[in-house]
Amino acid sequence: MSAARLKVITVALILAPLLQVLDTTIVSIALRQMQGELSATQDQISWVLTSYLVTLSVTTPLWGVLAGTFGRKPLILISIVGFTIFALLSGLSHSLEEIMLWRALQGIFGAALLPIAMSWLLSLYPREDFSIAMAWWGVGMMFGPVFGPTIGGYVAEYHNWRWAFFLNVPVGVLAFVMVAFVVPETARRPPRKFNYFGFVTLGISIAALQFILDRGQRLDWFESSTIVIVTLVGCSAFWLFVVNSLASSTPFIDPAIFRDRNYLGGTVLRTLFGVLLFGSLVLLPPFVQEIGGYTIMDSGLILAPRGAGTMAASFLTGYFIKKIDPRKVIALAMATIAITMWQLSTFTQDIDRDALIINNFIQGLAFGTFMVPLNAVAFTTMPAEQRDAGTAFYSLLNNIGRGFGVALFSTYLAYASQRFQAGLNEHVSPMSETLRHVPLPLPWSLTDPVGLSALERTVEKQAKLLAYNADFQLLAILIAACIPVLLFMNNPHKLGKPVEVGS
Repeated sequence: MSAARLKVITVALILAPLLQVLDTTIVSIALRQMQGELSATQDQISWVLTSYLVTLSVTTPLWGVLAGTFGRKPLILISIVGFTIFALLSGLSHSLEEIMLWRALQGIFGAALLPIAMSWLLSLYPREDFSIAMAWWGVGMMFGPVFGPTIGGYVAEYHNWRWAFFLNVPVGVLAFVMVAFVVPETARRPPRKFNYFGFVTLGISIAALQFILDRGQRLDWFESSTIVIVTLVGCSAFWLFVVNSLASSTPFIDPAIFRDRNYLGGTVLRTLFGVLLFGSLVLLPPFVQEIGGYTIMDSGLILAPRGAGTMAASFLTGYFIKKIDPRKVIALAMATIAITMWQLSTFTQDIDRDALIINNFIQGLAFGTFMVPLNAVAFTTMPAEQRDAGTAFYSLLNNIGRGFGVALFSTYLAYASQRFQAGLNEHVSPMSETLRHVPLPLPWSLTDPVGLSALERTVEKQAKLLAYNADFQLLAILIAACIPVLLFMNNPHKLGKPVEVGS
């Protein structure tokens, strides 16, 4: 296969999963506009994302199992068509129930795009070029999370929310044409007995977890009987799945893939990557808009350098990790992310635009440097016949990490904001000895209703700023605490195997 054709194939295989990663971020920005037109409450409109994410997560392992039996090409083509059609139908919807149905079906087909394309690319590239191939892959996978908010903000501000779905159509058509006519089929393995019990129990446990992560904050977590019941059901289903996997001769997911220390450690850090990336995406745009006072478009432009940094680092890292211990590169990247997150916690409401742009660019460099060698270590020792299942589970954990990141940092932001506001309110009252002897600037007042209202708004904003700072500190502590996981993993160069990269 010529080098030129291989590059075209790489682009084709990146376009397919790009549909999935771009869709979620764009649609999430357009939810507020969608809510008004569909006359839905905030709780109701969130089901547009929840219905999609639940089916996406539940069916991700299924596609990895089916790919080896039915072949990757027919499955990914079917998935592209289904995803694009249901995206179009979502954009044409006129009721909340209608759009929720189409989004759920869109998630089923979207679940196949990333793991199948990832495993397929690994099978096409020679071992010595895996790092370069996955550098391109990393650029494609980061395009959605990084530039999605900017595109979504543009759509929400200048167009109708329906375009958040319609944008999938041209990308889907292009991806279908390129995969159909450029990418060669891969060999199929002999069919194995499908473990329906394992699939159902795993699906129930994943659906329960995704529901808890997505709805927990709105339902006040375990104060809600619904969350308690769903947790019990999910834990029971997962226990049955584990028992079935260990006892069955044909488990739905072969437990053998978890005996690989590099893959097991890689899945832990891949989950962390989902937490970090989407947790920070939950925090940064509203932080810039609510605290800094920037518009949606301006905040998108300010945060865009992180994407440029990630893409640049992905390319560079793909070339030099062939000679350097990837674990050292990962450790340096994680330390850099922790430092930049902590630096964000020092920002005041007078956000320095240039300082924020520099911080985001450096953070982007660290994200790219973290992702590529992590994938290298995770898949170096995995046999080719296990890659379909391995990449599917890898993608699943990234989805779970994404949901966990959003839930964790959104909940902590709300909790910290309430705690800081309560603390500040204790010192802002007519009985405060400090304020009684200090003249308050206009328009603040402790007696006049208008002045008191202005003071309360200032206190609320300051409490929110402190909450954001606390969240950024939590992000920094979390990633620093996970650096020791690297000690559990082996140096692929000392194993005598070429560096392989998956995503």
